[in-house]
Formats: sequence, C-alpha cells, structure tokens
Amino acid sequence: MPHILICKDKPGHLEVRKANRDAHLAYAEQSGLVIFGGPMTDEGGAMIGSVLVLDTEDRARAEDFAAGDPYARAGLFESVEIRGFRKVFG
Repeated sequence: MPHILICKDKPGHLEVRKANRDAHLAYAEQSGLVIFGGPMTDEGGAMIGSVLVLDTEDRARAEDFAAGDPYARAGLFESVEIRGFRKVFG
C-alpha cells in the first residue's frame, strides 16, 4: 500500500527549507518512490511543510525515506506523520 508523509515545518525555519530544497528535490527524485508531492502553504502562500505520496509496500520503507530526507536531517520538521494511503480518485 502506498504511504503518505505529512511533514510540518518548525516555526521560523523557512531559511532551513530554502537552504536544503535542492538536496530534498534530488533525494526525492533519485529515490524512485515519490508518486507526487509538494509543499503545504499557509493562507499567504508561504511554505510551511511537505506532503509526499510514496510508492512503498511497507511502513518501514516510508520511515527510512523520511529519516533520510535532507529536510529531516537538517532539522526542518516539527512533526512527521506517516499513514497508509489508498487511491480512489485520479
């Protein structure tokens, strides 16, 4: 079953996000696991987190991906939620 990652940034860490964005995007692409993803935004359009849907068969692989993400290694996230996901639409 695919897994969804919901990652919320620590307040005031936009510069950490910007500094690690290229490494994060390269990591996501090179993993071969990301079905789709992108930043969550606040009402003003500022990036405040990430949502990724991963093509993983088990939670352990999603956890490994999350732990290795350059954003996570840089200390960007306040929280990371991993849930199973079942596609119905699209």
